[in-house]
Amino acid sequence: MDRTILHCDCNSFYASVECVYRPELWEVPMAVCGDPESRHGIVLAKNEHAKRYGIVTAETVWQAKKKCPSLVLVPPHFDRYDDFSRRINEIYCQYTDRVEPFSIDESWLDVTGSERLFGDGKTIADTLRHRVREEVGVTISVGVSFNKLFAKMGSDYKKPDATTVISRENYREILYPMPVSQFMFVGRSAATTLQRMGIRTIGDLAVSDRGCLISALGKLGGSLHDSANALDNSSVRLFGDKREVKSVGNGMTFRQDLSAPEEVRNGLLYVTEPVAARLRAQGLFCRTVQLTVKFPSLKVVVRQRPLSHPTRLVFDLLDGAWALLADCWQPGTPIRSLTVTASRLSADADEQLCLFEEEAPASRERREKLEDAVEQLRHKYGKSSVRRCAVMEFTGEANSRNGEEGKKKSE
Repeated sequence: MDRTILHCDCNSFYASVECVYRPELWEVPMAVCGDPESRHGIVLAKNEHAKRYGIVTAETVWQAKKKCPSLVLVPPHFDRYDDFSRRINEIYCQYTDRVEPFSIDESWLDVTGSERLFGDGKTIADTLRHRVREEVGVTISVGVSFNKLFAKMGSDYKKPDATTVISRENYREILYPMPVSQFMFVGRSAATTLQRMGIRTIGDLAVSDRGCLISALGKLGGSLHDSANALDNSSVRLFGDKREVKSVGNGMTFRQDLSAPEEVRNGLLYVTEPVAARLRAQGLFCRTVQLTVKFPSLKVVVRQRPLSHPTRLVFDLLDGAWALLADCWQPGTPIRSLTVTASRLSADADEQLCLFEEEAPASRERREKLEDAVEQLRHKYGKSSVRRCAVMEFTGEANSRNGEEGKKKSE
């Protein structure tokens, strides 16, 4: 017996939430931007009016303003988005206990056991759309299908505020003509490889030789082939179930290539800090650090090494990543992006003590308390309330603030 899976996706979520607080924004092209005052800030979300100008997520503010000079820019309010997400998922949970958030603005629901109470999948989807719109103030699009992946494809198929049913009878008609690049888990690199193989649509993918796909894309090739042939059997988790975290990583492609050792180390610190913060937030320690380096030539180098002791401290991870970088980078050579990943995770820091260790566990404990205190301040007063000087120098904040102070003194 087939399951009934819904995928509910909030439409232009950040922008819609801002419009709830400022209704006048519904009528004008607007975008939520990471840094509205900076031409280097990027678009995090945009409303339907802005979409008509061709504005896309992740493009820079100056690019968006070039397309639409009248674009209204709004700073993000992440606490609001968390609150709206919680309220929306509470509505979902009134229809099933199997609600699996995929991100802050989208969730899967397995309503197979709820249909006798609330109607078939489409009826439940339409009910949820109505309730979220009336009770929360934003709209959602819902895909209804017999597996998670096709439900996700359904929610993307028609927007905004729409329900799309993808059944065993119509999935080939709806999905197979689509470009293969629109299939879930097909990234830019995989799409390029598939197109070189003559695979241009999802239908082409479904009838391709599975072995050839595995040869070209590894494990992903087999998974894509199975998914295109409706063989996705993954279940929807119970609400509140946490996935086992196997690694925690963070990366960044820099606005300008880094080459000087000092700026490279500061850039490395910039991407490492969030990794340590997330480890502490999840109560985890890591035993291995991995570094991924991408050069302007698009060559990618990946290195990893075990750490001398389990840790979740910024400079332990930074020192490990810096040592890895020394093995694969010649100072002065430009670097395009850096990614730091912590792996071999555990919930404890049990370790064998060494009499000759350079730093005693008590000293690391003091450093951890300090980092915890910094995170508490950031959580209470904002992420920019406490910043490392090296990070401020790297992001240019130090220079801009010094300039502002000098301007005030001259006035």
